Amino acid sequence: MSYLNRLLLGILVTFGLISGAQAQGKQVDYRLGAGDAIKISVFQNPDLTVETRVAESGAVTYPLIGAVQLGGLSIADAELAIANKLREGGFVQKPQVNILLMQFKGNQVSILGMVNRPGRYPIETGNTRLTDMLATAGGAIPSGGADVIILSGMRDGKAYRQEIDIPAMFISGNTDLDMPVMGGDIIYVHRAPVFYIYGEVQRGGSYRLERNMTVLQGLAQSAGTTIRGTERGLRIHRRGADGKVQIISPEKSDLIQADDVLYVQESFF
Repeated sequence: MSYLNRLLLGILVTFGLISGAQAQGKQVDYRLGAGDAIKISVFQNPDLTVETRVAESGAVTYPLIGAVQLGGLSIADAELAIANKLREGGFVQKPQVNILLMQFKGNQVSILGMVNRPGRYPIETGNTRLTDMLATAGGAIPSGGADVIILSGMRDGKAYRQEIDIPAMFISGNTDLDMPVMGGDIIYVHRAPVFYIYGEVQRGGSYRLERNMTVLQGLAQSAGTTIRGTERGLRIHRRGADGKVQIISPEKSDLIQADDVLYVQESFF
């Protein structure tokens, strides 16, 4: 890492603006993307100091050597690429190239849906994973679901879509699903599934549907029946794939489905 970069990062760490680990990661791991603003300088060659942005093609135009492809390169690799071209062209014998990242603009990920701070966020270090980006957005709000959908316009040469159950991933230990994100990815957190209960119950309304929730557990969410209600009169109104509503007399151990409507009838005896 160059002296100027070390000096800047040292100031940021000293004043608590970033941690030491973040400082190291930002320079070592971050890969340049379209829109990133950078400052390029060459030791003892002030005429070669340039402030520029990485183009959509990933290239920057630099004095003496013209267009240089920097998109997708780490800071260190980008410095090496420019140094090699300066040396090979005979312009500078032993170039010491410094690149300072002025503004993150490329490699952004959009985080949408039921999160605390939806928006676009830069991938500040290499190997940034799905859960890292979710944490950056403040995580899911209480009405957010456990499933996260990640979309990419192009990954490995084709459109990509993956739905990931975050709690199940950690419970099973299969963290391979916690994939590295890429610039242009969209992360979407859908609302949690709900069910509805009304009739002769203590607290009717909509409730969050937990994993593998039974009819008895759902009834308990409403604090049970009133003195006029009867569990024998419990019915589920469920919309089928054809759009028609079915009325079901369930067992207490049956599982509730998303958007089910539980109705507790009044007892006549």
